[in-house]
Amino acid sequence: MGNVLAPVLNLHRPLRREEPLTNPGSFDELHRKCKEVFPQQMEGVKLIINKALSSHFQVTHTIHMSTVGQSSYHFNTTYVGDRQLSPTETFPMLVGDIDSCGSLNAQVLHLVAERIRTKAVFQTQQARFVTWQFDGELRGDDYTATLTLGNPDVLSQSALKWVATLNIGYGGAHASYYHRASEQVQVGVELEANTRLQDTTFAFGYQLNLPQANMVFRGLLDSNWCVGGVLEKKLPPLPVTLALGAFLNHWKNRFHCGFSVIVG
Repeated sequence: MGNVLAPVLNLHRPLRREEPLTNPGSFDELHRKCKEVFPQQMEGVKLIINKALSSHFQVTHTIHMSTVGQSSYHFNTTYVGDRQLSPTETFPMLVGDIDSCGSLNAQVLHLVAERIRTKAVFQTQQARFVTWQFDGELRGDDYTATLTLGNPDVLSQSALKWVATLNIGYGGAHASYYHRASEQVQVGVELEANTRLQDTTFAFGYQLNLPQANMVFRGLLDSNWCVGGVLEKKLPPLPVTLALGAFLNHWKNRFHCGFSVIVG
């Protein structure tokens, strides 16, 4: 009799190589991806003019004519320094916004060290000091630690195509989820619970990008029976963007619509 050699099966599957975690970003950026998907409510007529005075200095004029509230004018200035860490991060940065009523909102961002960022926010209302806030941020390889005076801490997870954020404090909780389904479709879900007011709200938003038509559409549906959308249309080669928005609240039987022109 002869010997038969049978192949030996390897029952041990190779371990899956895990990709290293990336830094989730700053505290302010955690909810930004989700909020950008939602359309901003429009009412009346708005004109926005952007002007870059230099590579470091830019001003913006905003005129809003409302049929419901008070019409206003905003003057915004932005200064950026020479130290650029990424396409969206340049230090130091100073941002100031003042309206026709004398209310001021100013922010100062500074890079203390390579991994330490600071931000100070000052706000006044009709020449009366209202509030201030100071943030200190330490960025590691796969985490971000933030200390904010007067605000709770944050727990987050992030990835290339989705961002999930949970913000818990004494007054309630705020959670958001952003998902980039494709280059054209982005969705966001937001849940906010307020223990003081005993109120919980839920909102779902989506964004559709049509680059061939130079159009962007954002839609909204929330737990207050409010539906709405904003359509933005660029008019190349002119630096002009037209936006048309409409919102309907079924519960309160209210309808708002608006039109804006953005130059720059």
